[in-house]
Amino acid sequence: MKKTSLLNRHLSALVASVGHTDQIVLADAGLPIPAGPECIDLAVSPGLPSVEAVLAALLTELQLESVVLAQEIITVSPKLHQQLLARIAEAAIAQGKEIAVSYISHEQFKQDTTRAKAVVRTGECTPYANLILRCGVPF
Repeated sequence: MKKTSLLNRHLSALVASVGHTDQIVLADAGLPIPAGPECIDLAVSPGLPSVEAVLAALLTELQLESVVLAQEIITVSPKLHQQLLARIAEAAIAQGKEIAVSYISHEQFKQDTTRAKAVVRTGECTPYANLILRCGVPF
């Protein structure tokens, strides 16, 4: 059995399969999931699991280069926005490399999900609680 905190076999396999600049979308319960990317559906009930909890678990094993958020999260869900930025800043310190954060419109975000290797659906029900995680390299 694995010793690390990322126990979900589908997420663990996803992390093991990605390379530099591959993208993973971490999605709330309502984000439309396009045909193409693998869908790892973790949603159990509204709020479970939260996008922040899944992000925290992924960050124990995933090296990030950058994160993209929908610009609407800034005004519509400011509390979650700040929590996600804090989590990303902690991850940057832990990995010893900056993680760039950028913003695009929610409409553009939905279009960009088609280029992801996978979409991880959570039970999060906070508006615009979606992230595109661009993978980095640990060297």
